[in-house]
Amino acid sequence: MATRSSTMTTPKTLTRLWRDYSLSIAVGTLFVVSFILHAIFGWFQYVADQEDQGGQATLFGLHGFVTYFGEWTFQNWQSEFLEVLVLIVLTTYLVHKGSPESKDGDEELHRAIARIEKKVDSLSKEPG
Repeated sequence: MATRSSTMTTPKTLTRLWRDYSLSIAVGTLFVVSFILHAIFGWFQYVADQEDQGGQATLFGLHGFVTYFGEWTFQNWQSEFLEVLVLIVLTTYLVHKGSPESKDGDEELHRAIARIEKKVDSLSKEPG
């Protein structure tokens, strides 16, 4: 028979969850909060637009808030995904000299290591 304490969340468990998944928790919380705020302020804008056009604000239907909210959301996500895709593709093919991601930094590092190894080898071969 399982005890009640084994199914309850302890402060130690919460601390471990925060330590292990803090980035996911923070980003997920920011996403949920911003999505809720997007829905609230979108509703206000939708109602104002409907009143300006002499229409009635509805939640569902062809001209309902859900339709507009879905369109706004997917347009936003589409532009964000496109932006990230372009950034990834350009980062793959283009180089900024001296940046940590560029190949020139690696090549310079390998040349420096080769010079150091050569110097160490020459010092170890000297008599004395």
